[in-house]
Amino acid sequence: MNEKFKYQFDSSLGILFKYYYGMITIDDIESSWEYAFENGLIPKETKGFILDYRHSNFKMKIEEHTEIVAFYKKNLDIFGGFKIAILTEDPKDIVFPILVKTEDEGYSSAPFSTLEAAIAWVLS
Repeated sequence: MNEKFKYQFDSSLGILFKYYYGMITIDDIESSWEYAFENGLIPKETKGFILDYRHSNFKMKIEEHTEIVAFYKKNLDIFGGFKIAILTEDPKDIVFPILVKTEDEGYSSAPFSTLEAAIAWVLS
């Protein structure tokens, strides 16, 4: 089991939850998704994603948000048409999901501070 991330699919909601732990870099984000792709961790019945960063912090430069956008766009076969909720409580970390949201194309993303709001948005 990787120490920086774990996946949990809630079949009653159809949401794939991805939990992050510790300091997270752009490489951690990309490699953790590639791990999910390679190991079939994204069920076909997935309706959306909730990325939970409440137990982690971003260790990235502000301009690296464009690499997250590029990764999602490069993988629209996975993310296309879906909502990606980013859950974070640390005010300094919310800047990354806000910047990513400004460049959404082919998918939708949004930052949230509560799990309930994230779930409601993904399912709306």
